[in-house]
This record gives sequence, structure tokens and C-alpha cells, in this order.
Amino acid sequence: MIDPTRTLGSLPPEQAAELERAGPVWGTDINRFRDRVVQMYTPLVAAAPKEGIAVARDLPYGGSARQVLDVFTPDGARNADVAVFVHGGAFIRGSKSANGHIYDNVSYWFARQGLVAVNMEYRLAAEAPFPGGADDVAAAVRWLARRVGEFGGNPRRMFLIGHSAGGTHVATYCFDPRRGYAPDPGVRGAVLVSARLKADTLPGNPNAKAVEAYFGSDASRYEADSPMAHAAASDLPVMVAIAQYENPYLDLYGLEFCQRLAQARGYVPRFVQLMRHNHTSIVAHFDSGEESLGREILDFFRSVP
Repeated sequence: MIDPTRTLGSLPPEQAAELERAGPVWGTDINRFRDRVVQMYTPLVAAAPKEGIAVARDLPYGGSARQVLDVFTPDGARNADVAVFVHGGAFIRGSKSANGHIYDNVSYWFARQGLVAVNMEYRLAAEAPFPGGADDVAAAVRWLARRVGEFGGNPRRMFLIGHSAGGTHVATYCFDPRRGYAPDPGVRGAVLVSARLKADTLPGNPNAKAVEAYFGSDASRYEADSPMAHAAASDLPVMVAIAQYENPYLDLYGLEFCQRLAQARGYVPRFVQLMRHNHTSIVAHFDSGEESLGREILDFFRSVP
């Protein structure tokens, strides 16, 4: 657990108080609260320094208009670790740069730490239902394995970071052996942030229709198609992060995934709960002046040989 006294410190006090009031009732109106969090953090991340970072945008890794990625390269990068961020959006919405700042903030922050950072977009459920998102992660990784060296990145040290639905796609790519491919050997670890690791359409799930749009209407397939079912299928280093205030069930799924990894591996994987934060602020806060989670992720990267 990250020290709660070190979180939300980048927000003005009145906004921090508003965010904390929303936390206990987050699940009652996730769309409204999500939009408000983005409004709060956008000015902060917009003001963060961008000098010394070159950004190559909308590089195609596939044939779809959404199969594009941005590469953030810090000055002097040479054989640097590569952080690949996969955004969320409940499978049916979302983009790599939602408003020109979120989620660019994640890549800018990692680039400022000396990594080559990648922000990828992927096809949504209507165009590419399960396992289309994982297939897009695979396609982006293949592209990076060939090309990231041109941007100063080390294709033998790539780390995937997936948030929400993006975490589903990263976990499916890394763990589900039925996809017909193994993760590229250059992928050295995965960070699953507030990830949907189990498909469900439970009454309390506000994204139940979106889950159905991606995983299909046959609920009998959900268990086998969920990353949860395949936690024991890979020994890839994994870090799991959840917020204190999550979209319903996602925190429980993160804990269960850690338990299954521990049972399979004989040790507990790296786990972080970001106190006072919610499902959106857990990534929106990057590059806002608060660095607790980012530093934990960097430490995880550096722990991997």
C-alpha cells in the first residue's frame, strides 16, 4: 500500500477533497466521476514540462485507423527500457490521447525518467471483439521489436502497462496460451493497473453491456476467456496495481489474480494499492507532480534482470 499522505498532493485542496468525497460512491456514477477527474488533472499535466522529449505520433502498426501508436523519446535515449501504455475505455471507447493530455501524461512521465515511452491505440469491440484487443497488443509489440531501436529503445527490454480494458488486453496477450502466439521475448514484464481480469455481467457492474460487447453474449465462455483463468500459464514478471476506489469488482479481481499467481509461482507478486485514488485518477495523476505509483513501477522494471 502506498502511503496515503503522499497521494493527491498535486491537486488543489478543494479538488482533493472533492475527489475523496467521490471515492466511496464512485461506483454509482463512474462516467460522471471519470469526466470530473479528467477535468481536474488536465491543467496539471498540461503544464508539466515537455522540453527534451520528441514525440512521433500516429505511427501505423496495422491496417486499421485505430492501429496506431505514439513514441516519446527523451533526448539522448540509447538502448533505453521501453514502457508501452495501453489505455482503457471499457472495450467500447477511449483513445491514446483522450483530450490531448490524458493519456499522453503517462508517456511523458516515463520519458522524463529516461525511458522510451509508447502510447498505443487499438481497435474497439465493434470492430475487433475478443481477442481483438490482445491481437492488437501483439501486433504493436511486433512492430516495436523491429522499430523501437530507431527511437533509442531496447527491443529486448519492453514493459507493457495496461489500464482497465487495456489491462485485459495486456493480460490476455501475456497469459492466454490459446491465442496462438507467445509474448515476444523482448517483453520483460507487465503492469496491470485497475485491470478487468475477469469478464462478468453482474448486476453491479456498470460496464456489463460493454463487457458483453467485447466478450460476446455467451456468458458460458466468460470464465475461459478471462485472463484470470490463465494466471498460471506464464512466469512473466507481473505487477498488479489497484485504486482504493475502483469500478465495481476490479479491485477484487486484482487481488484474486495475485492469489492465483502466488499459488502457481510460490511467491506473492508485486502488488500496490493506491490509497485515496480512484479508477481514473490512478493513471490521470501521472505527470501532475505526484510520483508514488510511477516510482513503484520504475522499481519493478529495474528489478527485472
